[in-house]
Amino acid sequence: GFHIVSWMTGALDDVRKRLWNDARRDGDQEGVKRMRGVKYAVLKNPDRLTDRQDESLAALGNTDPKGQLYRAWQLKELLRTLLKHPIEQATAELRHWVFWASHSRIPEIVELSQKIRRRRPDILRTIELGYSNARLEAFNNRIKVTIRMAYGFHHVDNLIA
Repeated sequence: GFHIVSWMTGALDDVRKRLWNDARRDGDQEGVKRMRGVKYAVLKNPDRLTDRQDESLAALGNTDPKGQLYRAWQLKELLRTLLKHPIEQATAELRHWVFWASHSRIPEIVELSQKIRRRRPDILRTIELGYSNARLEAFNNRIKVTIRMAYGFHHVDNLIA
């Protein structure tokens, strides 16, 4: 499966970190203050925000001078929603998304757009078939938890007992 929303969330967080570090390095106390509390507001789904995070998200447009964080957040939301559309609509929207992202002049997003462009056929196939690897991921997690619980036991009998 393709974790493109996860990729996008990672890129969005990288944009946020870069802008935060730039503001701190430049001594922009006002910019640092505006960036505070934005992390979870941009990373979470908008329908799961707390009131405070909702306020942070509303002020997102004024967070950085070039509006990079806001544009990156918009791209994340577009990508998240296009995965739920029918294949014909998703194909057109993904093409539009890749174009917009590649011309955003946000280095982290441009890099991601290239990755998504390379994997576009696989992503569209996943959308078309509607398959998810969630069960496989859950099973793998269960195996890892079991292995972690078994750490230190010399024999399987001791673990089961």
